[in-house]
This record gives sequence, C-alpha cells and structure tokens, in this order.
Amino acid sequence: MENETSAPSGYVPHYLLLGDPFASKLSKEADIVAAFYILVIGILSATGNGYVIYKTIKRKTKLKPPEFMTLNLALFDFGISVTGKPFFVVSSFSHRWLFGWEGCRFYGWAGFFFGCGSLITMTIVSLDRYLKICHLRYGTWFKRRHAILYVVFTWIYGIFWATMPLVGWGNYAPEPFGTSCTLDWWLAQASVSGQSFVMCMLIFCLVLPTCIIVFSYIMIIFKVKSSAKEVSHFDTRNKHNHNLEMKLTKVAMLICAGFLIAWIPYAVVSVISAFGEPDSVPISVSVVPTLLAKSSAVYNPIIYQVIDCKKNCTNSACFQSWNKKRKQYRTPRLYSISASLKERALHEVQIET
Repeated sequence: MENETSAPSGYVPHYLLLGDPFASKLSKEADIVAAFYILVIGILSATGNGYVIYKTIKRKTKLKPPEFMTLNLALFDFGISVTGKPFFVVSSFSHRWLFGWEGCRFYGWAGFFFGCGSLITMTIVSLDRYLKICHLRYGTWFKRRHAILYVVFTWIYGIFWATMPLVGWGNYAPEPFGTSCTLDWWLAQASVSGQSFVMCMLIFCLVLPTCIIVFSYIMIIFKVKSSAKEVSHFDTRNKHNHNLEMKLTKVAMLICAGFLIAWIPYAVVSVISAFGEPDSVPISVSVVPTLLAKSSAVYNPIIYQVIDCKKNCTNSACFQSWNKKRKQYRTPRLYSISASLKERALHEVQIET
C-alpha cells in the first residue's frame, strides 16, 4: 500500500517498519474485546450527549451564558462519538483498518478536532469559574453574546490545529496497533519541522490549556478558603447566588478532572513514542491509553444527570411536601421545649425571691 506522507529521505515511518500499516498487531481476541468496549462507550456517549443537546436546545431562548458552554461541550463529545467510534469498531472486528489513507486522515482529523474542542471549551469554563469566584465584577458583564463568541472561538481554534496536518505541517498516521489513526507523533524523530509540529501540538492543545485549568481551580480553592468568613455575613440572596456558583464550579471541576484523567496517559505515551526509541512503548501497552482516551466523552452526561437528579429530587413536590411537614412537626416541639424551659426558669426565680 502506497504511503502518501511526505517524509525526509532516509526516514522510515514507524507504521512501515512492520509491513502492512493497517494490519492489526493485536490478537483477534484483543481486537474483539476492544471493539465491544468502544461500541458500548460509543452508544452511551452518543445517547447521553444527544440527550443533553436535546434538553438544552428545547430551552434555547432561556439559555444562560454558562449553558452555552455546556451545549458546546456536548456537541464536541457527541461529534467524536458518531464520527470516530464506528470506524474503530468496524476495523477492530475486521482485525485491520478498512478505510485506507483518506479514511485514516479523516478519522485522525475528527478525533483531534473534537478532542481539542472539548479541552478548549473546558479551559474557557474554568476561566469563567475563576473570574466569577475570584473577580466578582466579571459576572456583571458576561452576557449571552460573550458566550457565543467563546463558542465560535473554540470551533475556530480546533479547526485550525486539526487542519494543520492536512496542509503539510505534520500528518495523521496509523496507531502502532493498526486499527486506529492519530497524529503522527513519530515525525519528531524525522526532522526539525516534525519536532516543531509535535511541540506546538503539545503546548497549544494540551499543556497550556491544562495549566490554565489547574491554575483556575487552585485559585478558586484558595479564594473559597480565604473568604469563608465573608460568606457567612452575606444576606440570604447573596449566599444563595454564591452557593449556586460553587455548585457550578464543582461540576466544572469534575468534568475537567474526568477529561484530563482520560487523556493524560495517552499524552504521556505519545510523548514517549515521539521522543523515545521506536519500541519504547510496547504495542500491547499503547492500546490501553488509547481506549481510555476514547471513553472520555461518556463521563460528562453522567455528571450532568447525577447533578440534575439531585436538583429534581430537591425541588420535587414530594420532597417539598415532606420537608414542609417535617418543619410543621418540628416547630411545635421546639416551641414547647423552649416554653417549658422559660416556665421552669421563671419558677426558679420566684422561689429564690
């Protein structure tokens, strides 16, 4: 099969060292297990994120600025589920990549675009949380139009970096195990251009966004600890708003943590492959971070549903009725205890006098 990548003379790409680049290097049993795993993940992810998109679009005229970012994240996760998972599942069941170099490039582009878009969306969400918690004035001017601009920025950013390998700077190539495609990290061993490509992808599409996310939540934690006393002096309305912002912040932290936990092992293996020896990462080991990374899109709908379930249970008529009755039973009891204590104290005073 002809390799259409442009590489310096004398450089042999890793995917040509073992013969057919699209033949699976795993056993048939391992491919079947991987296929079933990604099939389940893909169905759950597409269903969950599709439901989030549907519920959000239904109330499109009432969306608040943070909800635009929730919708954007669900769109990216849904996109990576419906464009990438079927290719991998079919190829794994077939024990080889079936879609040639053009399919490989599309699969790599889609995976990188949607993954990068998800990370940049979470970066913007973390910055929004940081500014709202640590710089209260920010919340007074952040409107729907700003959220829409942020959404447009994430799509432009993702398209720009994902398209660079298609126009000659970098490339998409088969994974070492053969039934999936990704960025050609191994170009770092081929030329200065390949090294610059890999370094820029790492810095602008992983390291920098991750640093911003970590910085934002560390600053939020410090701010919350330092302002604990101030919150106790808020009136009821301000305290409610503060509690709501903190709940949104916790949700955002869970989403970002899930994404980073899923993708960082894959990034570490990619860096080792890019700058280490050709066989520094065994093929059987490289497939595990790949499968973990492909599961990242399924976490967010679960988090949304857990939070929404808690909200619905708290706001349900049954809960409110039960809470009201509990207060009704509690109030007379407290009142009677208080009244008896007052009468007892008054009686003791009369005896002493």
